[in-house]
Amino acid sequence: MSNSGINKEGLVTAALPDSAAYVIVGGGVHGLSTAWHLAMELERRGTGSGADVLLLDKTAPGAGATGIACGCVRNLYMTEPLHAILRESVDVWNYDPVLFGFQQVGYISCGEENQIAEYERIQRSQASVGYSSDMYVGQEARDFLSGVWPDFKHHSIDVVLHERLSGYAGTAQTVNGLTAMCERYGVQIRSGVEVKGYDVNGGEVTAVETSHGKVNADVVFLCLGAWMPAHWEMLGKPMQLDVGYADGTHVANKDMWTYWRLEEGEIYYDGPYTTDDGLNPPVLHIELMNTPVIDPQTGTELDDNVYVYWKNGTERMERPGIQGGGMPVMLGPNAHVEPYGHANDEYQAGPKFADYITACMGMFMERFEGIRPSFKERRNGGIGAFTPDNVPVVDWILPNVFMIADSNHGFKMTGLGKLVARQVLDSQPVSQLEPFRFSRYSEGAAFGSGTTHSPWV
Repeated sequence: MSNSGINKEGLVTAALPDSAAYVIVGGGVHGLSTAWHLAMELERRGTGSGADVLLLDKTAPGAGATGIACGCVRNLYMTEPLHAILRESVDVWNYDPVLFGFQQVGYISCGEENQIAEYERIQRSQASVGYSSDMYVGQEARDFLSGVWPDFKHHSIDVVLHERLSGYAGTAQTVNGLTAMCERYGVQIRSGVEVKGYDVNGGEVTAVETSHGKVNADVVFLCLGAWMPAHWEMLGKPMQLDVGYADGTHVANKDMWTYWRLEEGEIYYDGPYTTDDGLNPPVLHIELMNTPVIDPQTGTELDDNVYVYWKNGTERMERPGIQGGGMPVMLGPNAHVEPYGHANDEYQAGPKFADYITACMGMFMERFEGIRPSFKERRNGGIGAFTPDNVPVVDWILPNVFMIADSNHGFKMTGLGKLVARQVLDSQPVSQLEPFRFSRYSEGAAFGSGTTHSPWV
């Protein structure tokens, strides 16, 4: 039997150990990456092995948001400290790009004239951490886009950023690859084991209570995605905070967690979808704040702005096509997490999303005009738990409990597990993680502003 302790149906086939030095709750990209890097570092340092690391998931690795993510790996963020996290993450993706299914095709983002200054700042920040990108403005931007896609229709695009290190990955292949790395280093993975509570003594967690018994733990890692709010509450942490922002604004009694519904789907296209020279195109992201999206069939306005991204389809399509998404929809502080994803009737992307994304595709590329009938009609559902400033919290929340709350930025950030393993084993802060400390909310160092409502900043 493998170290995973699970059979092909993802059920427990080995008894839980009575104790483990490191217990990781959640088998998404962060839990798997943290487990792998902990085990690898323990072995390298000669201070332990993967046998000291226990990963628990109530279903199986990749059963949450990781398994249904669009799979984009990009670094287009106004929150500059995130750029260093993505630089570390690209190194992880390139540790074994074939195993992880990483396609380093690049990422092209497009904006209007009023976004040029933001793009300049993003490019400078990316360059400062070694994340190479090229910026084009005005006619040069439009010529660049036409060089990649000759049928591109530019509308109000005035600035383009081309991230050469970015791309996308197939989610199932990524989960399988990360699981394989965990098993290679001897991590104990137990699927079908639900964590139901925590024994807290003297301010520390001494044991994890599960559906299959108690496990004593020295250090606990929470990597729970949409389930994080429930476990936060189990630990007696506050569900509302007074949040101070770096711009001086302050919001009292702000929800610690806000759920958003994701809007993603697939469109059949037998094209094939390639660049002018026959290559797999970069991921395309278009955000035009002053350009409306018009339904080509009815002439009605679907939205007063453009926010869309797409790429070649991957595992979830049985024939060639495009996979993409738009702006998520805010739900609020409460949501029904179970059943998760496509099985949840409440949180499915509906016909309005299909109208919107196909209208956007035809709006910007001639090849996609009239593509609405080719939208893949299937269930597309998923929700994420966002933090008060919509930026990850990566920090100790009790003396021996470390939380990776990615605020739904997660799939691309494989480097978080690498950095977290280093911080925990070195027993000292890692500079790249310091901006994401939980105390920033009380210190007046939250990101954005009290009036910011964008989920991805």
